[in-house]
Amino acid sequence: MVNRLKLNSFGHFRPKDLNFGKLKHCHTWVFHSFNRVLVIGSLLLLFLVAIGYGYFYNTNSFPQPIVLENAGDNRTNTNFSGECNLFVGNWVPDESYPLYNASECPFAEQGFSCLDNGRKDKEYLKWRWKPRNCEIPRFDVYVILEKLRGKRIVFVGDSLSRTQWESMICILMSGVEDKKSVYEVKGRKITRQIRHLQVRFSPFNFTVEFYRSIFLVQPGSPPKRSPKRIKKALMLDKLDDINKEWIDSDILVFNTGHWWTPTKLFELGWYFQIDGKMKLGMTINGAFNKALTTWQSWIENKINADRTRVFFRTFEATHWSAGPLEKCNVTRQPWSDTNGKDKSAFSDMIIDTVKNVAIPVTLLHVTPMGAYRSDAHVGNWSDNPSVPDCSHYCLPGVPDMWNELLFTFLFSEQQYQIH
Repeated sequence: MVNRLKLNSFGHFRPKDLNFGKLKHCHTWVFHSFNRVLVIGSLLLLFLVAIGYGYFYNTNSFPQPIVLENAGDNRTNTNFSGECNLFVGNWVPDESYPLYNASECPFAEQGFSCLDNGRKDKEYLKWRWKPRNCEIPRFDVYVILEKLRGKRIVFVGDSLSRTQWESMICILMSGVEDKKSVYEVKGRKITRQIRHLQVRFSPFNFTVEFYRSIFLVQPGSPPKRSPKRIKKALMLDKLDDINKEWIDSDILVFNTGHWWTPTKLFELGWYFQIDGKMKLGMTINGAFNKALTTWQSWIENKINADRTRVFFRTFEATHWSAGPLEKCNVTRQPWSDTNGKDKSAFSDMIIDTVKNVAIPVTLLHVTPMGAYRSDAHVGNWSDNPSVPDCSHYCLPGVPDMWNELLFTFLFSEQQYQIH
């Protein structure tokens, strides 16, 4: 455009081109001076036009800062500015891991302590999750302990929730000098069936608790005259009856999913119930979605969002081989691809539910990151090696990364996308 503004169209501005009438008697130098003024003015105008055009071109040709939003819905913790999605990335080697020694942590369950149970390779301990466009802050355990002073942290869910609970305790204990000052309040031992565990960090006056609620909703006896195959009724419209114990917490973390299978439900005589009536034709996915609706209603009516920070962790990837006889083949290295394990109907339903909760709930979408970790499962290195395990993870291991993500959302000043 600037090239098209030819300077000579303004540079030779001759007096004869002007009709000044009675002013023809004026001296010639007046016209020459005026001519010089016009030339200088014309050059200045050209300069300003060129600058203006360049500004317009640049501001319209390059991307402008973008504020990421979740479809305009600000009811969940998804409206973060920035371009970091913590759950899109890959695992990278990191020799600074693991974060603790399981043999020195009395709350690392024997069944998950793979090294103590005979696993020889240690490469699975040396991986860190790296989001694509950012870094997860490396936390200072002493700072975290201080920030948790006087708080109550509660995990609710199945055995995968218990592993995250154990992981958090072990991570935090690494910053406590007197290990005996960290103890289970009633002296209870960790077992697979125990309903409630409460560990107190007495120097900092906070507790980390676990409530076993594998379905989140209430199990019970079936109605009278039910078919003989019905042994238990899962009341999809009633939250677990221990829910009142979860309410007065500062940090509340939920999970469910691994018991929602035909082998753990129908083959054991568990069927679904709504409003006192058995729903024998109801699918597991339909029942799972109904249970989430019940959980959502409870959250909206019982939780004080000014006090309690709520999280829901999505379904954790398993690595059982496909086929009629599932096999557990623990690899030496993480998979280089997710091989479809990054997708889960349960996770999709959890995501949709969390989006629609009327109070803030933060999603821990761990399904994609776990999909790569075929190397990190318990396998045959448990307290019962005759029963392979490609569902649970070794400790230390993947659950530690879940807690690093949790700490990031709780204590980092930066804001992140969550899915």
